[in-house]
Amino acid sequence: MSSLLFLSACSPGSPAVEDDTTASADTAGDAEVIRAEPREVASIAPRVVISHEEGLVTLDAESGETLDTVEEPGFFRLNNAGDGQHVMVTAGNEFRVYNAGVQAQPHGDHFHYYESDPGLTGATFDADYAGHVVLHNGRTTLFADGTGEITTFTSADLAYGEPRVDQTGADDPHHGVAIELTDGTLLTTQGTEESRSTVQHVEVADDGSTEVLAETTDCPGVHGEAAAGADESAEPSDVVVFGCENGPVVFRDGDFHKVDVEPEYQRSGNLAGSEESPIVLGDWKVDPDAEQERPTEVALINSLEDSVETVDLGSSYWFRSLARGDAGEALVLTYNGQLNVIDEQTGEVIERIDAIESWEEKEDWQQPGPILKAADGKAYITDAENQQLVIIDLDSAEVEQRIDLDVTPVEMAVVTGSAEAPKHEESASEDHDHDHGGEDEEHDHDH
Repeated sequence: MSSLLFLSACSPGSPAVEDDTTASADTAGDAEVIRAEPREVASIAPRVVISHEEGLVTLDAESGETLDTVEEPGFFRLNNAGDGQHVMVTAGNEFRVYNAGVQAQPHGDHFHYYESDPGLTGATFDADYAGHVVLHNGRTTLFADGTGEITTFTSADLAYGEPRVDQTGADDPHHGVAIELTDGTLLTTQGTEESRSTVQHVEVADDGSTEVLAETTDCPGVHGEAAAGADESAEPSDVVVFGCENGPVVFRDGDFHKVDVEPEYQRSGNLAGSEESPIVLGDWKVDPDAEQERPTEVALINSLEDSVETVDLGSSYWFRSLARGDAGEALVLTYNGQLNVIDEQTGEVIERIDAIESWEEKEDWQQPGPILKAADGKAYITDAENQQLVIIDLDSAEVEQRIDLDVTPVEMAVVTGSAEAPKHEESASEDHDHDHGGEDEEHDHDH
């Protein structure tokens, strides 16, 4: 079926969709934002949003039913928005908000579940060369490469339309990234279009100006970030790993710590973290002259000890091949079509699951290739060549479903109804003056 959410005041070129008579409207800025009315249900199934060269399609992950289609040619990147319900659709010079239509609302010792019709909401965030979307502690951070502008908002406020935002910016435009910490301070890269090697910890004033609290300039080619979890003996805290071209750098306890690596050149530009582990999974590239390096080793970066261990999988992978399981286990989809499950503490490959046919990364990163995502104990893998979605149960290490697709997937987001990067308990009572703008009530690419 075609999308049920009508964009009554969207930006030029926004996908055209049909009207939903049960939707309600909020006016935020110059755009009218359509909010589909939720209906309570006994249970919800995850929903999978897929982009392809002709638009978007949303599936029920259990039945395989197509729930929504958006028709608009183009290249769209997809990122979970943080609240477990919405997806950020990166489209050139803006981030669009897509409602996947599932919500799991905690209520004491249980949850209430809600469904609504999926579709684009009409809410947009202007961003010159829209880049990274980062989730952490109940907040969503957007980075605009063309201006260096940084936009943050409370993830859950997307349910009310266009949320109130806080804005600041890097000193110069560059392909950068930022992440807001639990105390409202910010980690951000600094650089130019020609080079970047600096990461700063800054305090942001009400007017958007910043004061540098700490910085490192020893991160050439900085790209990619991932928040890590604390170990069992430590209190949860903000620990973030950044990829560099001379070994990663770790932000911990208010300062930056360099991870020593043996190769003079070592790049981990794509990182996957987990709240359940202090270990961050990353790619491992060591050839500075390679136009398209195809490594077989992955990095396990210990964010508490500032050390790294490599695991050789015997087969290569690409930037959409990395994910984390519910218990923190490292997941890597390799060229031989296998899903490798790695115990991130020991580096042992504990499962090799035959998932799809053998494949190889194409020369153009925007061309379709396999995508790996993980949520609620399952791995979701797209098989672009055969137009399939493969769902693997990580507990049984078996393929649970193979869903045929009518499109060739380019990007994917899996939405379960539960927040992907919820607010830490110790900061739950602190609002840092972040209010929502409506009613009261956490990849990264390598190219």
